[in-house]
Amino acid sequence: MEIYRGKVLHSGIAAGKIHILERGLHVEKKKAVADVDAEVNRYLSARKSAETELMCLKQQAADAVGTENAAIFEAQAQLLSDSELNRGILDLIRSEKANAEYAVFTIARKYTDLFSAMGSDYFSARSADLLDAIQRLIRILKGTGRDRKLEEPSLIAATDLLPSDTLQLDRELVLAFITLEGSPLSHAAILARGLDIPAVSGIPVREEWDGHQAIVDAESGTLCIDPDKETERRLLMRRTSLLENRSQYRAMIGQESVTTDGKPIRLYANIGTPSDIASALENDAEGVGLFRTEFLCLGRRTIPDEEEQFKSYKEACRLMGGRPIIIRTLDLGSDKQSELLNLPQEKNPALGFRGIRIGLTHPELFSCQLRAIYRASVCGNLSILFPMITSVREILQIKKLIRSVQDELTKRQIPWRSCPIGIMIETPASALLSDELAGEVDFFSIGTNDLTQYTLAMDRQNGSLDSFYDPYSEAVMKEIEITVRNGHRYGCQVGICGELAADTAVTDRLLKMGVDSLSVSPHMILPVRKAIRESCTDPVPAF
Repeated sequence: MEIYRGKVLHSGIAAGKIHILERGLHVEKKKAVADVDAEVNRYLSARKSAETELMCLKQQAADAVGTENAAIFEAQAQLLSDSELNRGILDLIRSEKANAEYAVFTIARKYTDLFSAMGSDYFSARSADLLDAIQRLIRILKGTGRDRKLEEPSLIAATDLLPSDTLQLDRELVLAFITLEGSPLSHAAILARGLDIPAVSGIPVREEWDGHQAIVDAESGTLCIDPDKETERRLLMRRTSLLENRSQYRAMIGQESVTTDGKPIRLYANIGTPSDIASALENDAEGVGLFRTEFLCLGRRTIPDEEEQFKSYKEACRLMGGRPIIIRTLDLGSDKQSELLNLPQEKNPALGFRGIRIGLTHPELFSCQLRAIYRASVCGNLSILFPMITSVREILQIKKLIRSVQDELTKRQIPWRSCPIGIMIETPASALLSDELAGEVDFFSIGTNDLTQYTLAMDRQNGSLDSFYDPYSEAVMKEIEITVRNGHRYGCQVGICGELAADTAVTDRLLKMGVDSLSVSPHMILPVRKAIRESCTDPVPAF
């Protein structure tokens, strides 16, 4: 029996045989070609086929894991058509009369090595995107098939899980993911959460494990290879207990989200696209507390126009049937770079040009989104949330743009309704100024992910800081308490939409602080409702 300890990407326990996915760019030998023009055409034809496959995968992925995650494949198609990448490949074919497989491998490896050396999870994910796309291109050039298919329920193990893996595998046969690489923002983590499959990373995957029995304990981040009978019995008993808890969670459907002392708490879902609403409703969400609109821009070459945005928001309203929806305006920048705005690469993007700073710098883009939202306001119960606010001045600028948009719609005789407006509290500045900010808006939404990284001065995408990162930092807890107190003083509702909202270990404490609403991933709604119903809002002592 061998035991390996890693990092939990998504909780759960699974047992079965390990299935190794081969990964990495295999060295392609250089071969001389007699007809360079024919080789160039062979490459261009293969690239076109790869791009077509990727767009088909995008459609499949939209149905399986939502449009926002599906944009990965359109981004990969764009990588394959990158002018600099293609120039390098074509120059190598022509100058050295080399075969296309060798040219693609040689040039692509330079880029993947460069991305990997940048030392952040964001660029590691971009390296994985390029690797996935290039492997597809080389496979087409060589006329070879994909990885062997699953024939039985298996634990999927790989150095890293590439985006297309989850679509090429029969998800009914996937029991868990085991990877060496991968952070909470990796494709493995995102897809594991979306499909509710146990996943661990930081495990040194070995080819000789293929076919061996194992147990993934994604509660503790442990992988047990060839477990003895006692270990197997103990872990399988824990799995049974977890499954029983899940059945208890299903019993929460239709129950009120109310504490033991009678305080109702609004329990909402975080979504990335209108297609995610089905999951939110299936889990009995009371509304949408965070509608991320970045899906409109990521992985595309053109800025979505007003009509396209309006249709997306209108569809969300139709699907939610009158339940409240909080739409966050575009929060591009940081870990969500978008090529269509030609955003410059920044040494520290988390502290750079992002969120409302982009909106106020590009008022034409911002006004377009505001018009679409206000047009959709007559179709449902909409509120508007603005990201990365750090001053009253920014709110006053936003209000000026809102008035301009409302005046324009009135002149065009387009109906609209007034929408409550709120701001993200995700920096120490906004938390400390919450008494001044509360008088300008209707609600606060605390984004604990960014608030924690800015308060602790730790990049949340940097895996090497995991041992220092404290999601329960008392400094952050004090910022939350200050924000709630100041918000309520001025009649401002206060919710949480970051990862902390879904952490049932702190639900009771957050509610005692006076938090009015929690917004979480759809699959966490029922566990959080159970935690709410077991909590009491008797206030904690002031610090």
